[in-house]
Parts: sequence; structure tokens; C-alpha cells
Amino acid sequence: MLFKKQGFPEENELVLCTVTSVQYHSVFVALDEYGKNGLIHISEVSPGRIRNIRDFVKENKKIVCKVLKVSQEKGHIDLSLRRVNETEKRKKIDSIKREQNAEKILETVAKKLGLNSVEFYRQVIEKAFKKYETLSGTFDDIVNGNASLEQLGIQKKYADALEELVRQRIKIPEVTIVANLKLTTYAPNGVEVIKEALARAESLCNNCLKIRYLGSGTYRLTVTAPDYKGAEKMLARSSDAASEIIIKADGTSELIREE
Repeated sequence: MLFKKQGFPEENELVLCTVTSVQYHSVFVALDEYGKNGLIHISEVSPGRIRNIRDFVKENKKIVCKVLKVSQEKGHIDLSLRRVNETEKRKKIDSIKREQNAEKILETVAKKLGLNSVEFYRQVIEKAFKKYETLSGTFDDIVNGNASLEQLGIQKKYADALEELVRQRIKIPEVTIVANLKLTTYAPNGVEVIKEALARAESLCNNCLKIRYLGSGTYRLTVTAPDYKGAEKMLARSSDAASEIIIKADGTSELIREE
């Protein structure tokens, strides 16, 4: 990666590391994003008793670790491998891959324009990082129509060429969550009440919610969003809005999550 973070990582931060040395009771690593070194004590390599530490780590292996403790005065960074679960590992690796992909796009444009790729990269992030934390985050907003490189201060001919390739290469990731919403009402106009409730739920989601009738007053809600946090928030807003209307009509509402 071209980009190196400044300073030291925060405690509990996930970091991508390269194993540099494996000793009997510890593992030495290089923090790829920070250009610094860290240490993993054998007790933080894997839960349970470890007979041979090399069964878990080897030199030059890429691993995702969690920062346990940082001593800036001594320059020490203590890390854990065993405290990183599979979901955290996948999420971190995916974010690294997306940033590397963003850098490759920038390098391709630099070559096309006859520019030095490292110098071009520095010029772009100098402007973009005033508003964004990552290059991939900047590019995601461009694809979503929420960002303009020219407005960030990048020269128009460079901005236009970069944005064109970004829109060709970047696909915004999506996650989908599903839940069943059971609605019951014995009001004389119960059908109209349920229609109103479902229409209200859909209106809050801006085409990210699909509703399908399953029978027996149960409706399947499928929410699609860029990330799980956004999807969960939208599911809660939509189901709560529908429930409010049903409850006002002396009905009941139950949201049932699918595993």
C-alpha cells in the first residue's frame, strides 16, 4: 500500500501485520499500515495450550491482529492474534483490498496522464483526506454521487479522468438482511390499516426495502444497504413505523429475525 498512517494505532484497533520473526515465546511483526513493529506474546497467539507456535504463524505470513497496548515512549506495540474473530478478520482484509484497489485505479490514471504515480497519489490524498479517512471511501462517495474531486480541490482534467475510471471500476458493496413482520388487527378496516402500515414502512426506505406476503398475516422484509449498521437501522425504522400504525388500530406487531 502507498498510504501509511501517521503516529501509533489505537488500543483495540485492528491492524494488518506481516510476521517478521517467530521466537519460542513470541512473534515479531511489522504493522503494514503504520510502518512500525509490534509483538505478540505466545499467550495471545491462540487460545489453549500451544505446543509449537509455528503451527499458527510463519515468517512473511499476513495476519490481522488487535492492538492490546501501546507505549509511545518506548515504541512498543503489544498485539493479539487470538482475540480477532473471523468476522473482524474478513472485514479488515476487505477494507485493505478495497484501499489497494483504489490505489491501483489512481496509479492507472497517473500512467495514462503521464504523471508520477506516487506524486499524483500524494496530491489526491492531500485534498481528499481533509474530508475522508480513506481513498476508497472517497471513491465510494463519487460512485454514490455525493463527492466531486474537483470540488475537493483537484485540477479538473485530473479529476475528470479519475472519476471516469472510478465509476467504471468501483462497485459499492451491499449487504442484505431479512426479517419477518407479523401484523394482526381485528379493526373493521383491518386490510386498509395493514396496507397503510406497509406503505409507511416502504416510504422510509427509498427503494432499499422489499416486502413479500408469506401468509397468515406475515410479511417478509428484505433490506439492502451498503453496510450492516445501515441495514439494521433501516429495518428498525421501517418495522417500527408499520408497528405504530397497527398498534394504534388495536392490533399487534412482531418482528421475527431470520438466522
